[in-house]
Amino acid sequence: MIRIGILIGSTRPGRKGDQVARWVYERAARRGDAAFEVIDLLDHPLPHLDEPLPALAGRYQHGHTRTWADTIARFDGFVMVTPEYNASIPGVLKNAIDYLYAEWTHKAVGFVSYGVAGGARAARQLRALCELLQMGAVTPQVSLSLHTDFEDHATLKPGARHVGALDTLLDHVVAQSAEGRTTTPTQRETDEAAIRGHIDGIIDAIQAKDLEDLRRLYSTDVVSFDIDPPLQHVGIDAKLKNWANVFTFFQEVTYEVRDLMPTVGEDVAFTHGFGRLSGTLPDGTAAGGMWVRVTFCFRKIDGEWQITHDQVSVPLDILGGKGVVDLEP
Repeated sequence: MIRIGILIGSTRPGRKGDQVARWVYERAARRGDAAFEVIDLLDHPLPHLDEPLPALAGRYQHGHTRTWADTIARFDGFVMVTPEYNASIPGVLKNAIDYLYAEWTHKAVGFVSYGVAGGARAARQLRALCELLQMGAVTPQVSLSLHTDFEDHATLKPGARHVGALDTLLDHVVAQSAEGRTTTPTQRETDEAAIRGHIDGIIDAIQAKDLEDLRRLYSTDVVSFDIDPPLQHVGIDAKLKNWANVFTFFQEVTYEVRDLMPTVGEDVAFTHGFGRLSGTLPDGTAAGGMWVRVTFCFRKIDGEWQITHDQVSVPLDILGGKGVVDLEP
């Protein structure tokens, strides 16, 4: 059965979001075409975004993030309940959304907002954010006024017209969630996922110091523009020699990639972002490493994506003639 999460977007003491979510749930529970469940951010206390990698990478390092990701992944669509604070959505809601990426994408979402002006500005911002995450935001929405839909500005007493608007919103969220469930990924989405998995493989192989694992990820004719001279390193053996030299410097290696942005064609693709190689030296000293610019270019060879060119660089201080290695992404 289709599963729809009703997300309470406020944790503020005295909030009204729990009343609104309960109203949405009680109306939705009468339906027989989906199962509904309230998701309360009070039950998911997430620190201000503390994941070292962007959500786009999907490599969550903290237990609270993985628990949150597992929760959101269970649902096929959402109804987000948000107040309006200073013409915007609550920071706790923005923070919770920013923690994840793939768990949100391609899922339907509808908005129930409340505030002095019905929370309309908050709903607009939330819609733009969800569309950026490639969610399917439905057109119908419910806007509740603190003046007319809350008795004494405290107890929810929605007008009759809002019941019909909520039913319409739920119709659209359930229908679009059902469509999303049966939609197969496009070839581009499949290729993007494969390329992200390929980069994950690079990270894992480097951290394991596994040269043979690295060998299968590059084409035999790979050309590498690395930081080390000469100007270019040609062929898989030259590339692996570079990595072997790196591994002699570290007892343990850590490799991070941030802000990875893939662009995929039929049989050629490239990604760019920032990388940092760090770790522990043989004498036990921690080496923090430096952030560099990284580009990976791929070709699809016999149906498999392989890296055929990579480039690593740092900005140059033109007057001083030295690389600038203390910048953060």
